[in-house]
Amino acid sequence: MKFRKIEFVFNLLIISIFAIACSPKMLSEKPSSSPNVVLIVVDDLGWKDLAFMGSKYYDTPNLDKLAEEGMVFSNAYASAANCAPSRACMISGLQSPKHGVYTVSPSDRGNAKTRKVIPIKNTKHLKEDQFTMMDMFKSEGYVTGSFGKWHVGDDPLKQGVDVNVGGNGRGNPGGGGYFSPYIIENIENGPDGEYLTDRLTTEAVQFIEDNQANPFFLYMPFYTVHTPIMAKEDLLKKFQNKEGSNGQSNPKFAAMVYSMDQNVGRLMDKLKELELEENTLIVFTSDNGGIRAISSQTPLRAGKGSYYEGGIRVPLVAKWPNKIKAGSENETRVTNLDFFPTFQSILQSQNGPEVFDGNDISPLFFGKQIETRDLFWHFPIYLQAYNKKLDDGRDPLFRTRPGTVIISGDWKLHYYYEDKTLELYNLKEDIGERNNLALIEPEKAEELLGKMEEWKERMNAPEPTEVNPVYNADFEKKLIDEVSH
Repeated sequence: MKFRKIEFVFNLLIISIFAIACSPKMLSEKPSSSPNVVLIVVDDLGWKDLAFMGSKYYDTPNLDKLAEEGMVFSNAYASAANCAPSRACMISGLQSPKHGVYTVSPSDRGNAKTRKVIPIKNTKHLKEDQFTMMDMFKSEGYVTGSFGKWHVGDDPLKQGVDVNVGGNGRGNPGGGGYFSPYIIENIENGPDGEYLTDRLTTEAVQFIEDNQANPFFLYMPFYTVHTPIMAKEDLLKKFQNKEGSNGQSNPKFAAMVYSMDQNVGRLMDKLKELELEENTLIVFTSDNGGIRAISSQTPLRAGKGSYYEGGIRVPLVAKWPNKIKAGSENETRVTNLDFFPTFQSILQSQNGPEVFDGNDISPLFFGKQIETRDLFWHFPIYLQAYNKKLDDGRDPLFRTRPGTVIISGDWKLHYYYEDKTLELYNLKEDIGERNNLALIEPEKAEELLGKMEEWKERMNAPEPTEVNPVYNADFEKKLIDEVSH
């Protein structure tokens, strides 16, 4: 009898241990290598469009707090100067020559008579079989959600996303703008007058609540602050009588920025409320530079669509409590091509492309350094002017003419295919790219050009060399003269 009693107690203990081990709570516990990841990408937000980046006009208290609690990267870059190619590079981890997305289609923008060469044909979207950042997270057992602008395919659900709200092939909120009823796919209309930025955040907050017991990857690609510039009336009043500063004075745009900031605050509050903050990495950035005619990025030159600094420098903040030092700043040159390999490293995943075109920058999070590398941009296409008088580009007709750019240390070289000209700048001394040193520093120019040629060969990057038969130099000069006068 005594032995049977001991056997009964032992069996009961085994059953209890098994029941505890198989309970939903235990099954859902996240290992330390599986932090939640929230990637927030604002559309067309410039490098200087935030208070913590130096703006005296925009009000961004929640993002200022994020910067205080995380690491600010002061030399962060987008992988392209406009929406689709930047996102395609970021999501795939690959440079444009490998997937063919160089611009928002088509590549022959602007007046044909002012284009000297035939641009390389553009690929509109990533192929559906392209392994994405979202696919990597899914392969590691994460639930993936995207809330907002997708723009690298027509259906995010076919490109690694489990939950999609508002994502499609569109690059802007369409004719309906930012107020319900919306004219974008994959979102139900809310009450009349509902603001799109608020709605997308509400959906993202629900996603966090629904998946608080699971590792999740939340992609928050706001449509804002892309045109059309539309603000909520109650927020617009906040900026209508506020004095502008350094080319930033548009109250509607300021209200859009403020609304975005409020909604980033909602995401941060929800993570804290659900006690998920400690185990969540938040990355905040923009997909490219801001439109200069709407919001100047002084002292940077030009803006969205240009490969001067104003078109490719972006704000970047990363927060991960007790891992990333709060209130820190890092001056290393990084790019959104680095996100995919960084997330892969943090998850200790083996899934992704055979070779990334970005680097794992997670050592920077922990106070270490990474190997110095050169950065490249290849844009064998044309992008017409946004505002001929205010764009501040190479000429008033185009924000981008076909070219390639390299940044090597503090040096930046532009090469243009139409006339085979070089522009060389020392960014440490001339961040505004006003003093072309190509003739003064020919050896440095040749050094960087050689690196560029090696990179293009390695990437199999196509060059636009075919002469455009309808190009008319006199016609082009006439248009340029009209703007100048």
